[in-house]
Amino acid sequence: MIQRVEGSQSNLFEESSDGSTKRGAARKDGKKRASSKKAQAVEFGLKAPSQVVKNFVLDTNVLIHDPGCLNRFKEHHLCIPVDVLAELDRFKSEQSERGANARRVHRQLTELFSSSTAITAGVPTEGGGTVRMVIYDPTACPKNSEMLNHFHRVFPDRERVDHRIMAATLLLMEHNAAPVILVTKDINLQLKARAVGIDCEDYLNDKVDPREVTTYDIRRIPVDPAEMQRFASSGELVLPHERRQEVVLNQYVLLEASEKQTMPARLASEGRLVRLQIPEALKIPDGIALKPLNLGQRCLIDALLNPEISLVTCYGHAGTGKTLVAVAAGLHEMFNRKYTGLTVSRPVVAMGEQLGFLPGTMEEKMRPWLQPIHDALDLLMRPPKATGPRRKQKPGAENTAKKPYEELLEQGIIEVEALAYIRGRSIPNRFFVLDEAQQLTPQEAKTVVTRMSRDSKLVLVGDPAQIDNPYVDSRSNGLVYTRNRLKGLPFVAHVPLNRGERSELAEAGATLL
Repeated sequence: MIQRVEGSQSNLFEESSDGSTKRGAARKDGKKRASSKKAQAVEFGLKAPSQVVKNFVLDTNVLIHDPGCLNRFKEHHLCIPVDVLAELDRFKSEQSERGANARRVHRQLTELFSSSTAITAGVPTEGGGTVRMVIYDPTACPKNSEMLNHFHRVFPDRERVDHRIMAATLLLMEHNAAPVILVTKDINLQLKARAVGIDCEDYLNDKVDPREVTTYDIRRIPVDPAEMQRFASSGELVLPHERRQEVVLNQYVLLEASEKQTMPARLASEGRLVRLQIPEALKIPDGIALKPLNLGQRCLIDALLNPEISLVTCYGHAGTGKTLVAVAAGLHEMFNRKYTGLTVSRPVVAMGEQLGFLPGTMEEKMRPWLQPIHDALDLLMRPPKATGPRRKQKPGAENTAKKPYEELLEQGIIEVEALAYIRGRSIPNRFFVLDEAQQLTPQEAKTVVTRMSRDSKLVLVGDPAQIDNPYVDSRSNGLVYTRNRLKGLPFVAHVPLNRGERSELAEAGATLL
């Protein structure tokens, strides 16, 4: 009995010793795994330097869209998945704006991380935040992560870059108490991210207020009949700031004394509203005389002919005459020797499906893209039709004769070219019209504006509602970005056009379709 008890006690002691040893080993193993997991989180950049501010995960398209975005998130933490670097590496050799932006991002990241041995730990930015690289390794991810397991069930393809960026964002959400937000301009990725519980935002730094692109109406300012009479007689009217709030320098307004008593005006310096200074028609030698057909075109011509304004931006729906009026004003000024030449350009962005490579020389390849500009020049510089009987011409004579503007093209007085070749140029004393400017990214618009030398005039025209460039939208394209950032400067003016003049059919299509 005693021996049984002793044996029993001995067995109990042995079992207890063995159990405690196992539990101790398990605790040590658990601590080791926890320590390893914590070290792995730091090594892979999953742990933020602090848990106070937000963590923003940047997609590739954000960096391509604005290479300077690394310093625009203030005190917050920026996370760049390593898969983003792989995508940037694919673009860096392109001889395009996208390739130039990819190379610029690479240089910025190299400079930021040059003084840091662990780029996943985070380096400070100018705004007081940090930027760090984040690594997603599916073989080293926690096996017991329910959130990540659910994600892989929904999106099983682990090699797709979008999926790897979302997986890295989910890991960041697990290791940080502060909010984690994915920033991307890819609408499809935004929908995918929200489907698995990831907070997602568009890059809003260069987006304008929605009100700036929802209406193209000219601002109306009510005045009394005596003020209207004084403005009509003297050409000037000074109004206190309270009566012209939100009207910036060189903005066009419509003074309204009654429904039938209205006059357009431009806000000049010191709060003065001044009368428009426009000719009866834009006269082009041996061509047509173009008369303004509505209020918007009158304001646009005033801005185009004003020597003190060196940048004009213009919004307008299809058929409002923005390109035709701008080219006509450029020809008018050029023939009056205000400028040494006229340059008309547009970005090469196709609408709809591509037709493949075009044959011929560079000029022949670019002709389909630039045909609308040739059409405008042909219309404006075509001699007026003669009255009376026409003389009989030899067959094919009309086809062999050069058009008036083609001789000026050969002399270099008029240039019609694609925008792709403007980088590195300096453009002095020319009237430069950029058509379809809504297709530009903000960085491309900056490139164009910085090419202008002294005594040159830049005209950006376009319709923010007609965009084929996948990298911009109606609120973030180069046209509205330039207008928003430069408005109020003494040498900048903006004119909206809201009335179509092409035809009743075109006007109905622009407003109803």
